[in-house]
Amino acid sequence: MSTSSVNDGGLASMGIDAGTINLNWNEARLYHEILRRDEGEVAEGGALVVKTGAHTGRSAKDKFTVRDETTENTVWWDNNASMTPEQHATLWNDFRAHMQGKELFVQQLFGGADLDHRVPVRIVNELAWHSLFIRHLLRIPTEDELSGFDAEFTIVNLPSFKADPERHGCRSETIIGVDFARKMILIGGTSYAGETKKSVFTILNYLLPAKKIMPMHCSVNVGEEDDAAIFFGLSGTGKTTLSADASRTLVGDDEHGWSENGLFNFEGGCYAKMIRLSAEAEPEIHATTKMWGTVLENVVMDPETRVLDLDDASLAENSRGAYPLSAIPNASETGRCTQPKNLVMLTCDAFGIMPPIAKLTPAQAMYHFLSGYTAKVAGTEKGITEPTPNFSACFGAPFMPRHPAEYGALLRELIAEHQVDCWLVSTGWTGGAYGTGHRMPIKATRTLLNAALDGSLKQAAFREDPNFGFLVPVAVDGVDASILNPRSTWEDAAAYDEQAGKLVDMFIDNFRKFEDHVAAYVRAAAPKSRGEKALETASE
Repeated sequence: MSTSSVNDGGLASMGIDAGTINLNWNEARLYHEILRRDEGEVAEGGALVVKTGAHTGRSAKDKFTVRDETTENTVWWDNNASMTPEQHATLWNDFRAHMQGKELFVQQLFGGADLDHRVPVRIVNELAWHSLFIRHLLRIPTEDELSGFDAEFTIVNLPSFKADPERHGCRSETIIGVDFARKMILIGGTSYAGETKKSVFTILNYLLPAKKIMPMHCSVNVGEEDDAAIFFGLSGTGKTTLSADASRTLVGDDEHGWSENGLFNFEGGCYAKMIRLSAEAEPEIHATTKMWGTVLENVVMDPETRVLDLDDASLAENSRGAYPLSAIPNASETGRCTQPKNLVMLTCDAFGIMPPIAKLTPAQAMYHFLSGYTAKVAGTEKGITEPTPNFSACFGAPFMPRHPAEYGALLRELIAEHQVDCWLVSTGWTGGAYGTGHRMPIKATRTLLNAALDGSLKQAAFREDPNFGFLVPVAVDGVDASILNPRSTWEDAAAYDEQAGKLVDMFIDNFRKFEDHVAAYVRAAAPKSRGEKALETASE
């Protein structure tokens, strides 16, 4: 699909008979329009407060990918619901009918900062605040780039559209319909703006591996010595907090690619959690809540004083803030950096078993990448009353169109090619599980992480963890040596051993679905079950 008119963003060539088309409006113009339309309110400091209604997070079960010749053997169908080409065509016809005569906002943007591998996308919105949101989150072309802009993919987001399960092959009035052959994603029935951002991530996750480029749900920063670091981690593990280091340049906090040119941000902005955000723990992110231009989703505000209450979760536990990277003082302007020297996988282990840091071999790194482990604690979700394991392949399974083993193999190749040091860092509990122990001290985590990133940790003495087989430092300057051995922090060592065995079994059970898709050396990197250790002990 190519842009046929500089005035309509190519909509007429797509058969869209819209009314007014507002193309590439800048932030100030969109801000004015949002307030004129009563789509949002201004908070103290100038941030824009909006509400997303019933949907305050992604509707993962309402996402469907067209199953056709293009995708039959490339998409991981165990993880991706399918729809037929005919159903998507019907959906597209109904979308066009719904847009007829409407005022629309169109942004022409890039997904990806790598000039060789970025993807030009056309974003069509019916809400002005959605247009501002995605303008913050993606990368804005220069005037010269806009003059020859040719969109490769189109994303249309119409919250007022209600899907029909019988007609469109979906399950509710909410739909995210992905068609890789026609290079189009249609979003309807939800006002949660994150669906558009994640749709761009889905596109890049599908396209880039075919070019031997690794798409990653991670944050990236880089020090003065060009010592770039990758941080993988699911929500709540500290990915955003630990990558926001005043002594290092932030390349990005969520989505990146790893190409022959180095690391590059997919985005031009950040989409940070706001609930219970602390000015002391995360001052740079907190400052954005008082900045003009920031879009705050489902954040509670006093209607009289316009003061925000970031601790109030009455609208959503998943309250969010969207802002350009330029709002962060030490953020990279280019969104690019060199090849990485370190790769960090973060986990919040609520069982109190994992050490605060461990060194991984490339095979172990692939194993833990495919596992994507963290744990949820009581109160984070309805029905959770005790620590619960959460395994999300590649630390982002919902956004992975291809099989995780394909991403894992590519990651292992890149780690080996660039001789990257890999670390597993637990920001979870020590001295016992959640409810008995306490959270790993953030000061200790930062000290250990800094030692890993500056290279000094590699010089430490290490022991082999008896459960997972990775290497754990015995002593590190500035860190209480007792927390480096989790077993020693428990009052009841036998209870630790019992819980460790249970966690190992959880890993093994989860990994069974990958065993036929990975090489023997990856299977050999798995932790040893209680049965295997008993056999080894008996044979000694």
